[in-house]
Amino acid sequence: MSECLFCKIAAGEIPAKIVFEDERVVAFEDIEPQAPVHILIIPRKHIPTVLDLDEEDQELLGYMHLVANHIAGEKSFAENGFRLVTNCKESAGQLVFHLHIHLLAGREFGWPPG
Repeated sequence: MSECLFCKIAAGEIPAKIVFEDERVVAFEDIEPQAPVHILIIPRKHIPTVLDLDEEDQELLGYMHLVANHIAGEKSFAENGFRLVTNCKESAGQLVFHLHIHLLAGREFGWPPG
Protein backbone atom coordinates (compact mmCIF):
# COMPACT_ATOMS: atom_id res chain seq x y z
CA MET A 1 0.00 0.00 0.00
CA SER A 2 2.30 2.70 -1.26
CA GLU A 3 -0.14 5.53 -0.50
CA CYS A 4 -1.00 4.47 3.06
CA LEU A 5 0.28 6.95 5.66
CA PHE A 6 0.79 4.28 8.32
CA CYS A 7 2.55 1.93 5.89
CA LYS A 8 4.95 4.79 5.13
CA ILE A 9 5.56 5.36 8.85
CA ALA A 10 6.16 1.63 9.37
CA ALA A 11 8.63 1.65 6.47
CA GLY A 12 10.48 4.66 7.87
CA GLU A 13 9.52 6.84 4.91
CA ILE A 14 7.68 9.33 7.15
CA PRO A 15 9.19 10.30 10.51
CA ALA A 16 7.34 9.53 13.72
CA LYS A 17 8.14 9.39 17.42
CA ILE A 18 8.50 5.62 17.64
CA VAL A 19 8.03 4.13 21.12
CA PHE A 20 8.20 0.45 20.11
CA GLU A 21 8.85 -1.54 16.96
CA ASP A 22 9.67 -5.04 15.89
CA GLU A 23 9.10 -7.21 12.83
CA ARG A 24 5.30 -7.31 13.37
CA VAL A 25 4.22 -3.93 14.74
CA VAL A 26 5.17 -0.29 15.14
CA ALA A 27 3.95 1.97 17.96
CA PHE A 28 4.31 5.73 17.78
CA GLU A 29 2.98 8.91 19.37
CA ASP A 30 -0.18 10.35 17.81
CA ILE A 31 0.42 13.79 16.26
CA GLU A 32 -3.00 14.98 17.52
CA PRO A 33 -3.12 13.49 21.04
CA GLN A 34 -6.47 13.14 22.78
CA ALA A 35 -4.84 12.39 26.15
CA PRO A 36 -1.49 13.08 27.82
CA VAL A 37 -0.40 9.69 26.48
CA HIS A 38 -1.73 8.82 23.03
CA ILE A 39 0.14 6.10 21.17
CA LEU A 40 -0.93 4.32 18.00
CA ILE A 41 -0.08 0.64 17.63
CA ILE A 42 -0.16 -0.59 14.03
CA PRO A 43 0.65 -3.87 12.34
CA ARG A 44 3.31 -3.70 9.64
CA LYS A 45 0.89 -5.74 7.53
CA HIS A 46 -1.61 -3.47 5.78
CA ILE A 47 -5.11 -4.29 7.02
CA PRO A 48 -7.56 -1.45 6.23
CA THR A 49 -10.20 -2.04 8.95
CA VAL A 50 -11.28 -4.54 11.59
CA LEU A 51 -13.68 -5.88 8.96
CA ASP A 52 -10.69 -6.92 6.86
CA LEU A 53 -9.18 -9.21 9.49
CA ASP A 54 -8.74 -12.87 8.51
CA GLU A 55 -8.38 -15.91 10.74
CA GLU A 56 -4.64 -15.72 10.13
CA ASP A 57 -4.64 -12.27 11.82
CA GLN A 58 -5.89 -13.54 15.20
CA GLU A 59 -2.41 -13.88 16.65
CA LEU A 60 -1.37 -10.48 15.30
CA LEU A 61 -4.32 -8.73 16.93
CA GLY A 62 -3.59 -10.43 20.25
CA TYR A 63 0.08 -9.49 19.90
CA MET A 64 -0.88 -5.83 19.39
CA HIS A 65 -2.64 -5.94 22.78
CA LEU A 66 0.44 -7.49 24.40
CA VAL A 67 2.50 -4.65 22.95
CA ALA A 68 0.06 -2.20 24.57
CA ASN A 69 0.64 -3.95 27.91
CA HIS A 70 4.39 -3.77 27.41
CA ILE A 71 4.30 -0.04 26.62
CA ALA A 72 2.00 0.66 29.59
CA GLY A 73 4.43 -1.09 31.92
CA GLU A 74 7.51 0.49 30.39
CA LYS A 75 6.03 3.99 30.57
CA SER A 76 4.69 3.39 34.11
CA PHE A 77 0.98 4.03 33.54
CA ALA A 78 -0.23 0.43 33.73
CA GLU A 79 -1.03 0.70 37.44
CA ASN A 80 -3.33 3.70 36.98
CA GLY A 81 -4.99 2.21 33.90
CA PHE A 82 -5.38 3.03 30.26
CA ARG A 83 -7.86 2.76 27.41
CA LEU A 84 -7.51 0.88 24.14
CA VAL A 85 -9.68 2.00 21.22
CA THR A 86 -10.08 0.65 17.69
CA ASN A 87 -12.34 2.57 15.33
CA CYS A 88 -13.87 0.92 12.26
CA LYS A 89 -14.81 3.09 9.28
CA GLU A 90 -15.73 6.76 9.00
CA SER A 91 -18.82 6.84 11.21
CA ALA A 92 -16.79 5.44 14.09
CA GLY A 93 -14.01 7.98 13.59
CA GLN A 94 -11.45 5.99 11.61
CA LEU A 95 -9.37 8.54 9.71
CA VAL A 96 -6.51 6.36 8.43
CA PHE A 97 -7.54 3.11 6.81
CA HIS A 98 -4.82 0.94 8.29
CA LEU A 99 -5.85 -1.04 11.36
CA HIS A 100 -4.59 0.59 14.55
CA ILE A 101 -5.14 0.63 18.28
CA HIS A 102 -5.19 3.91 20.17
CA LEU A 103 -3.46 3.54 23.54
CA LEU A 104 -4.68 6.40 25.76
CA ALA A 105 -3.58 7.20 29.30
CA GLY A 106 -2.68 9.97 31.71
CA ARG A 107 -6.16 11.28 32.51
CA GLU A 108 -9.59 10.09 33.63
CA PHE A 109 -11.84 8.74 30.88
CA GLY A 110 -15.61 8.97 30.98
CA TRP A 111 -18.18 6.42 29.95
CA PRO A 112 -19.77 6.13 27.52
CA PRO A 113 -17.03 7.35 25.18
CA GLY A 114 -17.77 9.62 22.24
